[in-house]
Amino acid sequence: MASTKAFRHLLLLLAVALLSLFRRVVAAARRLLSFVSLRELLLHLSFLRCGLRPVTLDLGHASLHIWGPNPRRALRKPALLLIHGFGGNSKWQWERQIGALSRSFDLYIPDLLFFGRSRSSCADRSVGYQARCVAEAMRLLGVARYSVMGISYGGFVAFRLAEMEAESVERVAILTAGICMSPEQLRVMSAKEKRDVCELLLPQKADDLRTLVSRSMYRPPKWIPSFFLQDFIEVMYRDQRKERVELLTKLLDDGIDQDPVPVLTQDTLILWGDKDAIFPLPLAHQLQRHLGEKAKLEVIKDAGHALQLEKAEKVNYFVEKFLMSESAKKHCSLS
Repeated sequence: MASTKAFRHLLLLLAVALLSLFRRVVAAARRLLSFVSLRELLLHLSFLRCGLRPVTLDLGHASLHIWGPNPRRALRKPALLLIHGFGGNSKWQWERQIGALSRSFDLYIPDLLFFGRSRSSCADRSVGYQARCVAEAMRLLGVARYSVMGISYGGFVAFRLAEMEAESVERVAILTAGICMSPEQLRVMSAKEKRDVCELLLPQKADDLRTLVSRSMYRPPKWIPSFFLQDFIEVMYRDQRKERVELLTKLLDDGIDQDPVPVLTQDTLILWGDKDAIFPLPLAHQLQRHLGEKAKLEVIKDAGHALQLEKAEKVNYFVEKFLMSESAKKHCSLS
């Protein structure tokens, strides 16, 4: 009797092990057949070709995945931190910047918490917490001085980072981020959608992602197959979705989570698409007025919210011109 029970127990363990193995094989097969996973691999290789290397930093309360320059390289260039928004991870959002900007800058490109491979056990979902984690990562990497560029949600994080790390952050570039919007303005904007904003910015269906692409670009692709959109959702939006919803909810409730919004001490470049349907152009002028004489606004014609993808050459030109003029001044003063 005892031997029969032991045999059944053994069969049960074997069945569980086989089921687990089967699930892993199916998951691996899906990844191999996934166009988005293949594209993710190609983006990984393109980052490597640009001299970038990935590292995951242990912050104690969080682990932050970040791309940085190859530490074996002897030549040092001005450091530039790129902070992404909600649409995918850092590789997908900055793919059209790394080639041009890596020639002039040492790039540091993190996945914000709950994006890509970055994780946190902390319950804080504020913009300030994201900024503190990025600042801590830069200190661990030994980067004492750097400029920062952020787009959309990443623009909020970049703004908070520049305010709290004023001695480290030299210059700031904000791309299409409604930083001066009050929580009340954000709530009104959300109400105009007549739907859950989380469903728009964190889509779960192919049609919702198609809507987001159309809203984010002035000239979106005329046709994207539904299977590709659903594949993108499975790869980019399923993991840590609950935490991202909490991040977005916190942003809509508190905005920059500082009242009043501080005025940065750094020179700041504001880049905006004139056809932005997420954060309309008047918000760019509002931010410029708030920051005063230290802010310079460049409006890019025929560009939507995803201007770093739609008008990559112009974005790269304006950013490099803005940042390198300061680097040239410092070089002359030291020589």
